[in-house]
Amino acid sequence: MEKSDIITDIATAICKFQGAVEKIRKEANNPFFRSKYASLANILDVIRQPLFENGLSFVQFPTGENELTTMIMHTTGQYISDTYTMRPVKNDPQGLGSCITYMRRYALGAILGLNIDEDDDANKASGLKEKDKSSVPEKIVKQQAPAPKPPSDDYINGVINTLDPDADSSLIVILDEINRATNVAMLSTIFSTYQDLAQNIDFKNCLTHKKNEIKAK
Repeated sequence: MEKSDIITDIATAICKFQGAVEKIRKEANNPFFRSKYASLANILDVIRQPLFENGLSFVQFPTGENELTTMIMHTTGQYISDTYTMRPVKNDPQGLGSCITYMRRYALGAILGLNIDEDDDANKASGLKEKDKSSVPEKIVKQQAPAPKPPSDDYINGVINTLDPDADSSLIVILDEINRATNVAMLSTIFSTYQDLAQNIDFKNCLTHKKNEIKAK
């Protein structure tokens, strides 16, 4: 973390800000995982006035390779800032833009100590928390296990083969990423990066198929 030589005033202002800012509700939908998360627009709407009333402001800007710097500033000139890195699923303008938006939300929440409802937009990125099967007797797990499904390679490659290599080249690359995913967290990150494809039937079906296959293992 970087900071000004003196942070007495900004520390006091942040303390007052945290006492004044309201809880941020999750209002945006992640339809693939049937969950909600707090959008960047909602976070900005909630924090802007309390920041102003306490002489605080912030800037966020990309730096280096896949890095984002967030700086909180006080009217006295005091500041605190930090930088962190997140690698996008797809290294193209769309993937980079989605990754920056995702980083901005989490950076503001962390540096300002915001009270945000549990966020499932990327299913905690570090690994999806699912019900631990080890807590269920092995016999019951076997009885409740879903029927075997065809390998996703067959299904997803079949979808890819129906697409036009020229007109649908970007979608083909994304579906191949889904095919190579090894856990649900990776699928969630793919969904978060390509949310504009949420209504695309091939994208949606391949995500659902791969998720079901991973969970069945």
